[in-house]
Amino acid sequence: MTDGEAAASPASAEDVEPVWTKSERQLRREAELRGRARRSISVATASTIVVAVILVVGITSSPGWPRVRETFFSPEAFVQAVPDVLRGILLNIKIFLIAEVFILVLGLLVALVRGLRSPVFFPLRVLAVLYTDIFRGIPTILLIYLVGFGIPALQLQGAPSDPVTLGIIALVLSYSAYVAEVFRAGIESVHPSQRAAARSLALTHGQTMRYVVLPQAVRRVVPPLLNDFVALQKESALVSVLGPLEAVRQAQIHVASSFNYTPYLVAALLFIALTVPMARFTDHLAARVERRQTGGGTA
Repeated sequence: MTDGEAAASPASAEDVEPVWTKSERQLRREAELRGRARRSISVATASTIVVAVILVVGITSSPGWPRVRETFFSPEAFVQAVPDVLRGILLNIKIFLIAEVFILVLGLLVALVRGLRSPVFFPLRVLAVLYTDIFRGIPTILLIYLVGFGIPALQLQGAPSDPVTLGIIALVLSYSAYVAEVFRAGIESVHPSQRAAARSLALTHGQTMRYVVLPQAVRRVVPPLLNDFVALQKESALVSVLGPLEAVRQAQIHVASSFNYTPYLVAALLFIALTVPMARFTDHLAARVERRQTGGGTA
């Protein structure tokens, strides 16, 4: 070994990073946590199976089960109803998607109007308050009747007469009132110091709302907004009272022709297939927002 190699050897040994290993205590604790997790999963699975078995046995052993099975769980009626009810659910999705866009826009406008503080806008604020109070107080099904049969009865030139359009209008009027309050809660949750800081930078009220307040408010209200849209997906079925051939209406036609209620089960399963994924996505977003607020993770 040369003198240069001998001089370099100690430095090379110092550059080697020590290998970190877990202590026996930490290994035992991790093993204990894994054991607890396995036991929890086993207990949850066992209890779920027991409850499911009890429910199945209790239902199938009831005196009226043969009649219920024939009336609500007929394989033949199920297969016959699926194509028509599936076409109907596509109309429900169309109604939901169109209504959602208008609900977001109108709800945000109403929330912004309610936040105007200048005395000159007092009449607009009153109208916004009346709008939210009235349309939140009217049941959605009743509002669909009022709009669906009231507007055509006026015989106004240019007024819509298509039942799908009238149903969308009723849903927009109803849900915009709820969404407006969600937006307003999000706007008011932004700390006043944010507005003060924006105004100190010579931003106007409109610029402050657009660039400072609304971005924060919208992020905070996404989970409750999605909950409203989960409800909107289901209540799009109420438009059936006006006659459109959506999922529930198609199921009603099959029930009337066969005197079997299985088509209602088909419609219910299709609505579940729509709402459950959005509900789980809402839970995911709510958990992510909570982690971000508590510092437990990144959004």
